[in-house]
Amino acid sequence: MDNNQNKNNKDNRNRRNLNTLLTLVGWALLLTVALQYLNLYLGSPRSSTTTHEIDYSDVDDLVRGGHVERVELENGLLTIYPVEGYAYTDDEGNTYTDNYTLFTVNIGDPGLYDLLNEYNVDYNAPYVPETPVILELLVGYVLPVVIMVVAFSLLFRFMAKKGGGIGGIGSVGKSNAKVYMEKQTGVTFADVAGQDEAKESLEEIIDFLHNPAKYTAIGAKLPRGALLVGSPGTGKTLLAKAVAGEANVPFFSISGSGFVEMFVGVGASRVRDLFQEAAKVAPCIIFIDEIDAIGKTRDTRFGGNDEREQTLNQLLAEMDGFDPSKGIIVLAATNRPEVLDKALLRPGRFDRRITVDRPNLAGRLKTLQVHTRKIRLAEDVDLNKIAQATAGCVGADLANMVNEAALRAVRHGRHAVNQEDLLESFEVVIAGTEKKGTVITEAEKRVIAYHEVGHALVAAKQKNAQPVTKITIVPHTQGALGYTLNLPEEEKFLMSKEDILAEIRTLLAGRSAEEVACNTQTSGAANDIERATELAQNLVARFGMSEEFDMMALGNVNSQYLDGTYSMNCAQETYAAADRVVSQIIRQCHKEAQELLIANRDMLDAVAQYLLKKETITGQEMMAILEGRDPEKAEYYGITPGASPKLDNGIEPPAKSIHVVSEPISMPVAKAPDSGDAPGTPEETDAPQPEETKEKDDPDGGRQQPQ
Repeated sequence: MDNNQNKNNKDNRNRRNLNTLLTLVGWALLLTVALQYLNLYLGSPRSSTTTHEIDYSDVDDLVRGGHVERVELENGLLTIYPVEGYAYTDDEGNTYTDNYTLFTVNIGDPGLYDLLNEYNVDYNAPYVPETPVILELLVGYVLPVVIMVVAFSLLFRFMAKKGGGIGGIGSVGKSNAKVYMEKQTGVTFADVAGQDEAKESLEEIIDFLHNPAKYTAIGAKLPRGALLVGSPGTGKTLLAKAVAGEANVPFFSISGSGFVEMFVGVGASRVRDLFQEAAKVAPCIIFIDEIDAIGKTRDTRFGGNDEREQTLNQLLAEMDGFDPSKGIIVLAATNRPEVLDKALLRPGRFDRRITVDRPNLAGRLKTLQVHTRKIRLAEDVDLNKIAQATAGCVGADLANMVNEAALRAVRHGRHAVNQEDLLESFEVVIAGTEKKGTVITEAEKRVIAYHEVGHALVAAKQKNAQPVTKITIVPHTQGALGYTLNLPEEEKFLMSKEDILAEIRTLLAGRSAEEVACNTQTSGAANDIERATELAQNLVARFGMSEEFDMMALGNVNSQYLDGTYSMNCAQETYAAADRVVSQIIRQCHKEAQELLIANRDMLDAVAQYLLKKETITGQEMMAILEGRDPEKAEYYGITPGASPKLDNGIEPPAKSIHVVSEPISMPVAKAPDSGDAPGTPEETDAPQPEETKEKDDPDGGRQQPQ
């Protein structure tokens, strides 16, 4: 049956090619005949604007009047060239003066030659060699047809390669999929880190492609497709390429928008063409990126998109029709799984839904190790500390951060990336570069300093708040006049009500500090107020943590993996009541933040004065001030002040643990594991530190409890 089908397909393809060739020949022949007639018309004396036809009887008068210089006899015509200066006027009154000729039909008058000889008029007939009729046909008709057929073929082929020109006319229905073979992807699972669960699911598919008999022996079937779902930058496309690289099979990659064109029916035709091409080289992998462009729910309430729905219907039919035993696997990626059609997600089409989530601490560490393989690192680099500082970052953020660190090291004239470069580049990614040329008045600088210290102090005085990492009042390119960086000490996947309220107090503490210390309110708290209001709305309407509404959901989450916004879906009265509860939460947290700052006013002033002096301080420096220690000796994610001195030639030493001293250094004594610390935590450091920089760890990370 398969042989008959292949034979029929071959016959149909040959028939289509023959029809195309005959069409080209027909058009070329038609154009050739038209050009030949046009050439004859343009080459005829009648078509020239400098010639005029006269009666044969006028020839005698012109010759006898001495107005003819010479006569040519050719093709049954008499072409008369008048003498210079003679003006001929025809019957209609038109006068010809310069560079003109007259012609008439040669009727074979035997006395013409005697007349011309009598008045000494030169006459001749140009010699025209006789051309074979076959050669005339070949040159006049066959050769132009061949040339035009070749020209049209080259033109259509060029248009097909270039996407068909305007609107894809030359390649309507052809797939634009890029085909990556085994060595062209250049990506394997060794290049993907932090997604162990996703890799485990895909490794089974790869093993099935390599050893199908092992699975078919027990009756198992190869999954038809897998849907990769996750936030932007988590590595969905990279995982798909790694699957092709590991499986050593052809890899068809196309975007969902590549199926949609301006012509109706083109998308469905391209889907058919894509699966036909994949069937020829099976086993293979088809990867459709951003499948939500064609896979949205078919909803006709507000009018549908016929072209997109036809494309989706064809995709559904193709995924049902191909034989899974041939080894065709469809991988797709999307950031919006909630908008996909239910028929596309059912088992039998996309059998697996693989979530590619943001990496945890261990995943970020592995990702940093992958991206720093080709980067020259200094000995003081501690990737555990960097992984701890970059909570919430995806793989693309970490790759960008490592590249920015390398660029920063080059700008500073170093040959290796150190710990400070990595931390600074992380802040460049989240806040932009520093705007060092911005001029801020002393009054505004003071308000900004108290605003940022207000955030940091309230966070430090609360048990459930995230610890402060860095405080700066230097403006950055992403619009911030200053910022306070809070990073978690450990991975947390749940937020309690106390955590949310502590976060709201921390956000509102900036405006509260302005009111307490500067007796004013500024527009710098706009973003803080937006974020605090959003948290309060989620607490009431989404998390069910308010007494007024208990566990009642008042809306729906939109685009979980994109912006994660929440839209209300309730009655107007309920919406108004929820707004009143949110307003009450904001007021209460604002009041508590003010009370906390008033109770610690001396600490607020001390940290603000130190920040005004240095413009950028670390969270450890702030905690040192609050605890009465020297802030100049506080460590910041593996960077100890004074531990990396400049040498005389201006070159930094490669490691912070190397010191040029004249007395011996004793070997470090192994520290007994503490019952409260897990082995291998980021706080442990293998290299010994100077005595003046060693600090005792406490369970709260050096933060004081609220009074």
